[in-house]
Amino acid sequence: MDSNAKPAQFGFLRSFSYAFAGIATALRAERNMRFHFFSSIVVLLISFYFSITKTEWLFILVSIGGMFALEMVNTAIERVVDLVTDEYHFLAKQAKDLAAGAVFVYAILSVVIGIMIFLPYILELF
Repeated sequence: MDSNAKPAQFGFLRSFSYAFAGIATALRAERNMRFHFFSSIVVLLISFYFSITKTEWLFILVSIGGMFALEMVNTAIERVVDLVTDEYHFLAKQAKDLAAGAVFVYAILSVVIGIMIFLPYILELF
């Protein structure tokens, strides 16, 4: 056994620190990620206020988690493309546009889910 090798659990635990560093980087450096973060807080507060059902919570949490994950994948793609080339390249632009498009599609889906869940609660107030 290599004397420099670390037990497997330390590598596993260290991977969490890398993940948290990635999340912190996204929140610090990406305006859209901060927008999603603050929007999520508002949605969570509204969800508590209306005491939504467990099924509705599942849709809300999957929407929020999926949005964060997709935004970070989009950011990673943008960074890798920027790392590979400083020059304009049609395929680099396509990669960035496709990733941004995926985020946009999921954002629209999340808004539709939010409307479907919260509109009846809001209408009930009036």
